[in-house]
Amino acid sequence: MTTVYYLTLCLPLATILLVFAMRYVSAVQQAKARLANDGAYQQIAEKAAAAQSETAAALASIQATLADAATRLTAIEKILKEVG
Repeated sequence: MTTVYYLTLCLPLATILLVFAMRYVSAVQQAKARLANDGAYQQIAEKAAAAQSETAAALASIQATLADAATRLTAIEKILKEVG
C-alpha cells in the first residue's frame, strides 16, 4: 500500500520535472537556431556591403568616362564651329 502512496507522490513530481526539462531543452535549441540565423544574416550583410562598394566604384568609373566623353564632345563642337 505504501508503494502506491509513493508512486502517487513521485509520478506527478517526475512529470513536472520532465516538463521543465523539455522546456529547457527547447529554449536551448531555439537559441542555437537564432544564433545560426544571426550568422547567416551577418554574412548576407557583409556581401551586400561589398557589392555596394563595388557598385560605387563602377559608378565613379562610369562618371569619369562620361565626363571625359563630354569634354571631348565639347572640343569637337568647338572645332566644328570654327571650321563651319
